[in-house]
Amino acid sequence: MKYCSVFLLLLMTQILYSQKNLTWGIETRTKVGFLAAHHNTLDHLPTSQAYAQELSFFIQPNGSKQWHIDYRKPLIGVTAFAGSVSNDKILGRFFGAYQFIEFPFVKRKHYLFSMKLGNGLAYGTKEYDPIKDPKNTAIGSHLNALICIALKNRFVFNRHQISIGIDMTHCSNAASKTPNLGINLPFISLGYGYTFKESKNIDSVRNYVQQFRKIYFGATGILSQKEIYPTGGRRYPVYALSIFSRYLFKPKVGLEIAFDVFSKQSILGYKTDIQKNQLDIIQLGVFAGYILPLNKMQFILGMGVYVRDKFQPDMFLYHRVGMRYFMKNGLFFNVVLKSHFASADYFETGVGYTFNYKTK
Repeated sequence: MKYCSVFLLLLMTQILYSQKNLTWGIETRTKVGFLAAHHNTLDHLPTSQAYAQELSFFIQPNGSKQWHIDYRKPLIGVTAFAGSVSNDKILGRFFGAYQFIEFPFVKRKHYLFSMKLGNGLAYGTKEYDPIKDPKNTAIGSHLNALICIALKNRFVFNRHQISIGIDMTHCSNAASKTPNLGINLPFISLGYGYTFKESKNIDSVRNYVQQFRKIYFGATGILSQKEIYPTGGRRYPVYALSIFSRYLFKPKVGLEIAFDVFSKQSILGYKTDIQKNQLDIIQLGVFAGYILPLNKMQFILGMGVYVRDKFQPDMFLYHRVGMRYFMKNGLFFNVVLKSHFASADYFETGVGYTFNYKTK
């Protein structure tokens, strides 16, 4: 997940470097929630309410690029996070930071309704230990990915803002170390923000946009790793190839269809009494996903189904959520979380190429 943070950092750097007189400000939020025990082995962990505090720095594009207008000038920034997760004795506390983009759905003079998407890294003070912390069945490492999805109502009074929201905060290491059931924290939140400087709107100039209503073809090479149970077991490499077709309907809507080939070496450690070879463990899948284009970046969210899965170590459906960063020559960098519903499989880190990619 640290690579996803790098992608959003690239986007923020582009904005700061290419523009002057930005709107910018800060926001503080108090969050109250609980630990959602999404698996029966987590039922013993929630013992109290979860509390968190956030401090955010945000900037707002001034309208000088077409994507600013397409997305109604979303907020982009970084948030520092500190909080408990319902059980300090077993799970400890979490401290981290994540970068975010906040898309406005409803925008009025004194009111905004928006969705916030953020990802980054968090450090947990406790991790599973067979002797010191054997009851921690949720987290197997100190360093974890931090993901936040929120819906916010903001009331604006000149430079001051009051906001009320609900969000889901998630921490896990994407199966790089077991146990990895992860921590899911639904929160309600109350925030106060202040805008220090407001810029004047600039007429947009369309530059570096992809051609829409066109089918793109390409392939993505993926490399990752995965640790399987029992806890502390071997860490296996993962190799995959995704052959895709993408169609961008308009600036904010796209569709991807892909044929996936997976060589997940951890299957060799699944049901060890059954003899396997490299051909046996090959999984084949068909995937369909929604694309959200954002300048040189694309967000992807979708679902696939295995059409060949001889040993079925997981369920027959798989999911992807993540992002890609595109170069002007069609080369792109891929960081996507592959999961089976609430259970992370691994991070798909890799490089891809779009054969007929053009910009204008």
